[in-house]
Amino acid sequence: MLRIVVGIKWVPNTTSVNIDPKTGTLIREGIPSVVNPHDLEAVEMALRLRDEYGGRVTAITMSPPSARAGLEHVLGMGVDDAVLVSDRAFAGADTLATSYVLAKVIERLGYDLIVFGQETIDSSTAHVGAQVASWLDIPYVYYVTHARLEGGRLIVRRSLENVRETYELELPALISVAMHTLHPRRVRLSHKLRAKLESPIETWTNRELGLEPDCIGLKGSPTALSKIEMIPKVPRKNEIFRGDPREAAKWLVDKLIEEGLLEV
Repeated sequence: MLRIVVGIKWVPNTTSVNIDPKTGTLIREGIPSVVNPHDLEAVEMALRLRDEYGGRVTAITMSPPSARAGLEHVLGMGVDDAVLVSDRAFAGADTLATSYVLAKVIERLGYDLIVFGQETIDSSTAHVGAQVASWLDIPYVYYVTHARLEGGRLIVRRSLENVRETYELELPALISVAMHTLHPRRVRLSHKLRAKLESPIETWTNRELGLEPDCIGLKGSPTALSKIEMIPKVPRKNEIFRGDPREAAKWLVDKLIEEGLLEV
């Protein structure tokens, strides 16, 4: 049976994020969250592989308790079960500490294939997938657009600008799905009801994992925010010209010359 683990992240549903100047961590209060859109493509890839070759898909996330709603969403897409990794001890982790915890979770679950999205909309580092693979000492490929099993090996295609590459990987392995590649399937009511009635979501804290405090959270994060500078707001001029289009064009050119934005 093919054991697939797919990672998702519960992210603020906004392009405007606030950072705590003391800790350098994200301020989540008052901002609604969603499953990272690029991770939904990873979920779709995992489900397609399971649907074609059989097996089981487990979703994992290291997030606050509110991320249970995100796991319920992917269970509604058809994921079989899920693990919410949530503990104050994990708070403030950088990508290295995050990937370490996730790798230990995946190791405990057992796996043949790990699937991640390309990056997240709140940080866009694209580090975690590769770091998880490094902790587990398994091969990985990023920017995957298609995957299939053949003779017990994973054949993947990936896209790099104008280049298309094909790789053959021995399992276990990790892939990161290229963004804007797949269209995630809709949530089905029957799957959502199962998520509510059968409770296929487990919550793991560091009590279950038993990881050293110096390896997780802020203590286990070698990178830290050293300085925050607010970008000053640039005052804007608002001028409106009403009249003939030809006169308006001449007026606009004169203004651009006056501001030094156009040379004649």
